[in-house]
Amino acid sequence: MKQWLRLGLTYGLLILLALGMLLPLFWLVSTAFKSANEDIFAFPPQWLPREPTWQNFVTVWQTNPFGQYLFNSTLVAGLTVACNLLTSALAAYPLARLQFRGRGVIFAAVLATIMIPFQIVMIPLYILAVQLGLRNTYLGIILPGLASAFGIFLLRQAFMGVPKELEEAARLDGCSELGLWWFVMLPAVRPALVTLAIFVFIGAWSDFLWPLIVLDQPELYTLPIGVATLAGTFSLDWRLIAAGSVISVVPVFIVFLLLQRYIIPSAAASGIKG
Repeated sequence: MKQWLRLGLTYGLLILLALGMLLPLFWLVSTAFKSANEDIFAFPPQWLPREPTWQNFVTVWQTNPFGQYLFNSTLVAGLTVACNLLTSALAAYPLARLQFRGRGVIFAAVLATIMIPFQIVMIPLYILAVQLGLRNTYLGIILPGLASAFGIFLLRQAFMGVPKELEEAARLDGCSELGLWWFVMLPAVRPALVTLAIFVFIGAWSDFLWPLIVLDQPELYTLPIGVATLAGTFSLDWRLIAAGSVISVVPVFIVFLLLQRYIIPSAAASGIKG
């Protein structure tokens, strides 16, 4: 009985936490499909639209360049993920597998940067972007995401978990250091790479503050800024704002569904057969 009671309390708590996270998302989707603005403020709340309609999505898409916003966000997020994975993997590999003087100090310095809020480095980054001529450019948007201390830490821990036998076998076969990194180490830490890619993609996709600072040309706006402009465009018509928000959330949801199966480590990822 104690075991069943413990399981019941555990699952009950998990269900409550899941509902607490899913109800706002459900309300957002419900608002996007409502046909009247008054239905949003009705009491008791109407969780299901009385007359569901796609017109809110059509209005948002036709009256705003959401296609351009979607392209900008996809390009920025894709480039950010590619650059971040490359730089983090290149920095994490020597910190995990190579022996050299000062390795611990360098890693500690990298970890220390995690505690620095972005608001502190925001102004120096903006000055750097202006001096490099990167204002109002895609490269200027992805500048803060070119590398990350969290990515270096995550991949370093993953590289340290790769069996030394794989590294020794590759060296005996005459594999170079770069070849060892590319053909042996990266395939072995694929779950960590996918995990980092998901985190970086979500962060780059939902970033609002930095693109707002570095951009002033509407044709370069990303989806978060595009959704924010709906408040002024439609005078706080929450149905249209919700429709724009749903459009911005769907790609992240799709990316997570496609990549989640690669997050779970397997025997093949470690290169060892059971």
